[in-house]
Amino acid sequence: MLEEKDQKLQEDVGGDENSETTENTTDSEKSTEIKSETLDENAPAKEAGTEEDVIEEIDESNAEDAEDEDNHRRHHIPILDYHSMSMENLVGELQRLVRNEKVQAIRKHVDGIKYEFDLKFQEFLEHKKEEFISKGGNEIDFRYSSVTKRQFNEVYSDYREKRNQYYKNLEQNLKLNLANRLEIIEELKSLVNIEEDINTTYKNFKDLQERWRNAGPVPRANYNDVWRTYHHHIEIFYDFLHLNRELRDLDFRHNLEEKMKIVERAEALTKEPDLSKAFRELQTLHKIWKEDIGPVGKEHREEIWERFSNATKVMHQRRQEHYKELDKVYEKNLETKNEIITKIQAIGANVSTNHRALQQQIREVEALREEFFKAGKVPQKVNEATWAAFKEAVRGFNRNKNAYYKNLKKEQQLNLDKKRALLEKAISLKDSEDWDTVTPEMKRIQKEWKTIGHVPRKYSDKIWNEFKDACNHYFDRLHALKNAAFKEENENFLKKSECIEKLRAFQLTGDRDKDISTIKGFIDEWKTYGRVPYNKKSINGKFNKILDALFKKLDVSRQESELLRYGNKIQQLAKADNDRAIMNERTFIRRKIDESKSEIRQLENNLQFFSNASENSPVVQEVIQNIERHKDALATWKAKLKKLNILENNLNKEAEEAPDTEASSEEE
Repeated sequence: MLEEKDQKLQEDVGGDENSETTENTTDSEKSTEIKSETLDENAPAKEAGTEEDVIEEIDESNAEDAEDEDNHRRHHIPILDYHSMSMENLVGELQRLVRNEKVQAIRKHVDGIKYEFDLKFQEFLEHKKEEFISKGGNEIDFRYSSVTKRQFNEVYSDYREKRNQYYKNLEQNLKLNLANRLEIIEELKSLVNIEEDINTTYKNFKDLQERWRNAGPVPRANYNDVWRTYHHHIEIFYDFLHLNRELRDLDFRHNLEEKMKIVERAEALTKEPDLSKAFRELQTLHKIWKEDIGPVGKEHREEIWERFSNATKVMHQRRQEHYKELDKVYEKNLETKNEIITKIQAIGANVSTNHRALQQQIREVEALREEFFKAGKVPQKVNEATWAAFKEAVRGFNRNKNAYYKNLKKEQQLNLDKKRALLEKAISLKDSEDWDTVTPEMKRIQKEWKTIGHVPRKYSDKIWNEFKDACNHYFDRLHALKNAAFKEENENFLKKSECIEKLRAFQLTGDRDKDISTIKGFIDEWKTYGRVPYNKKSINGKFNKILDALFKKLDVSRQESELLRYGNKIQQLAKADNDRAIMNERTFIRRKIDESKSEIRQLENNLQFFSNASENSPVVQEVIQNIERHKDALATWKAKLKKLNILENNLNKEAEEAPDTEASSEEE
């Protein structure tokens, strides 16, 4: 029987070989209830019990302390609110306890830390798995290495090693002490059968008591049975042996005085404000009552125990009331946590389809998670259900969030393909010199780039920089060209300004041919200067206005003046020797001739509507003037076409003569 109880010692004190915490913590491990044997704010509320229940609880706690006096330290090491702590802080607290406290005094603390760490890590691991799957991963391939988890396992393994070593060393001593105490009990039992002088027997009895007090701790599983057996035989010795009444009464009186002190102290404890402190002291009083003080006279036994028991009962009732108050707090915490779960569910059901808004929702859910952990404990009976509802709410949000980002990833990949196509286009055009065609195209692809959405972040900067460099390369070249052209145009403007001043200062000599020749020289000079800046093109009008005034003084017709100006262009075309330019000019002049003819026909048709009107009619006069103006223009355009034809014929003749010249030179 004692061997079986001794085996139970190993199970009770934790000297087992359970495996360490693994990455995949099971639900059964999570649901392990953490039993608290002393009163504290973190202990689960207990069901209302009887006076015998609380005495049994005290006896069990004293039995645990009896194994090693350092066990008592567990009452003084605070059990923190592990539920509200992060995984990193839980590891830190576990490390502090294992390093600084007696291993036999921190079992409940370690169990509480492990319980909360496993819950938090499992939830964290599931979150990482969902992220992995949402990015296209296969669940079977999921692996996650957590530094925090590895640190926890290392510290917890260190704790288990210290704990197992402690109980291994303790076990042999406890067994020897148990055997010694059982031997003392046997000797105590044999005293009633020894026929010797009563004083000698009493002296032997006192020696056995002294040996008992020094016999050392026994396994907690045997503690109460051994002490009950011992006290039973002590009472038998006092009650049934014919000892010297004076010696017996002296012992009884001393024991009664000591037990009265304990009772009075226990009764005073019922008014102690600090309930935890009061209950721990009551536990110590029960230990002293059992271990240090012997029996009292029969007439006082029931009465003195009744008083002590009643004080214990009052303390028990105070505890039950305290637990009821804790229940109210836990119920309030439950309401808070259910509200948090509802908020997370609402966010999860309305996940935003906008990245910025979704990031805000992620921050809101994270804040609600922190608020959930800090909300405090809930009633033990709904703890697992509340935790499961919380995890499912967070998981639901994560699923919808991940689905959004999975679709966003596809969309961003399509955007990346579009931008890559534009990048290739920009690179292919960046060195082109077809400015008129490429410039609007480059502007178009820049505009299109802006309409394309985001691309995956890891490509974003790289592809943008490459596109920007290609565009900048082209437009830097274009601007350099424009700057050069702008400089040339400004120089042309200055030269044309000087030409105008010279033309303005020119005075007619009276020799018409000479003056026309001089004016033609101004025109030739003017044409050599080329384009001026766009915002200064009005200088051309000023030049023509001065020319018109001079031609008017020389009585040069508009057509003649136009042909004089056109002669300069003919010379430019001849120098350029560009068939395409001559063809374009011919096409332009013919279009103008057709337009003039069309206008003349239309005006002449209109004039027929005024057949009955007087020729002096202002309307008729205006139509006639328009017809004449268009006829003059038509004659001018025809004259220009003639000059162009002459130019083309001359060029053709030169082209025909060129081979003959080459052939004759070869013959020579």
